[in-house]
Amino acid sequence: MLLSFYMVEERTMLGTWKIRKISESIVTAMLLAFAGGYLDIYTYVARGKVFANTQTGNLVLLGANLAEGNTKKIVYYVMSIFFFCAGVALAKVVECKYGEGHDFLWRHITLGIEIAALAAVMFIPNGKNNILANSIISFVCALQIQSFRTVNGNSYSTAMFTGNLKNAAEKLSEYAIHKEKKSLKNGIVYSLVIGMFILGAGVGDLVTRRYRERAVGFIDIVLLAVFILLFFEKKQKE
Repeated sequence: MLLSFYMVEERTMLGTWKIRKISESIVTAMLLAFAGGYLDIYTYVARGKVFANTQTGNLVLLGANLAEGNTKKIVYYVMSIFFFCAGVALAKVVECKYGEGHDFLWRHITLGIEIAALAAVMFIPNGKNNILANSIISFVCALQIQSFRTVNGNSYSTAMFTGNLKNAAEKLSEYAIHKEKKSLKNGIVYSLVIGMFILGAGVGDLVTRRYRERAVGFIDIVLLAVFILLFFEKKQKE
């Protein structure tokens, strides 16, 4: 029954639409968006008031610090950007090696790496080691962004939300203009993902203020839930 619910259809107040894979389902997207919001607030509260998920700000600040000659800051931003690019590259390598006909397998591998990496961050002391912790989280976020790129047939991001916000506004505007039900459904999907990101940030703030650097371990539970859900995709393939 559970397999049928996730793999065959997803029901909303607007009716039912087909989905092809659990990795592209709304449930998976919402769980990963929650993780993205949680990790963003975790690095801000517990790891030096920075956002490790997105690199646009790091690129801007790298340019500013290059202009000002702040060598210590330059190293910090370069490390974060490097680890993010390394995460994207690793996810692509794993996809090319193990993704042929086995979408569930390569995503299991990247999720396993994410879970192990975040578990390691739990034991990195706060303070001067934050540069390492934030770089690892940038690496994890890149793995996640590259491994899960589609929800309900539409592109999205689990960590960088400007595009999601733009897409939500675009789809809802299309519905308002053309009254196409598909546009409304997709607009709601994006809105749900955005809402879960905000919820993740709120829960992350509460948990991180209490447990500090160890709070990152909570997200391993969320990622483990996605890891388990993907086994149903494997079951369907078989």
